[in-house]
Amino acid sequence: MSSRREFEIAFVGLKPGVHEFNYEITNSFFEDYGEQDFWDCNATVKLLLEKTTGFMLLRFQVGGTVKVVCDRCNSNLPMNLFEDFTVTVKVVENPEEMNETEEDPDVYYISRGESHLNVAPMVYEFINLSIPTQKECEYENMDGPYCNPAAREVLNKMRQAGEEKDNPLWKGLDKFKNLED
Repeated sequence: MSSRREFEIAFVGLKPGVHEFNYEITNSFFEDYGEQDFWDCNATVKLLLEKTTGFMLLRFQVGGTVKVVCDRCNSNLPMNLFEDFTVTVKVVENPEEMNETEEDPDVYYISRGESHLNVAPMVYEFINLSIPTQKECEYENMDGPYCNPAAREVLNKMRQAGEEKDNPLWKGLDKFKNLED
């Protein structure tokens, strides 16, 4: 992975209190991570780092847009990103052991000898977590501006065909619909 100095925060020199860092994320950020399920990324990440003695509280605010493929109509779809994430970074003597045994994914341990914190992996993870697993047009009838008309037509035909014939698996279950307990 290439070195990215802009994502390394020299927290040792920071005074206690809240510090703000802003990042503009584009497709080039993801080159080191391999192929993604999205493209045309124009994201902003605002990081509020609250430094205290012994730990730091990192609040990531992810915003912006990416383009994805709609799971329903297979059309290119712009997706808005808007999520907040919080990570607590604790300074300890044995960070490897603590990170292995920690059950809370929002707690991360670093060594007392560390002077820099690389937030690039966190930015990568939080942008990916901001994208829903099911990517669909927001329109129930698939009549939105990004929907694929050919896919809409095929899906409507399939829906009508499914309504026309009765499924034998459900035959006989209708008598139980109106039963009271």
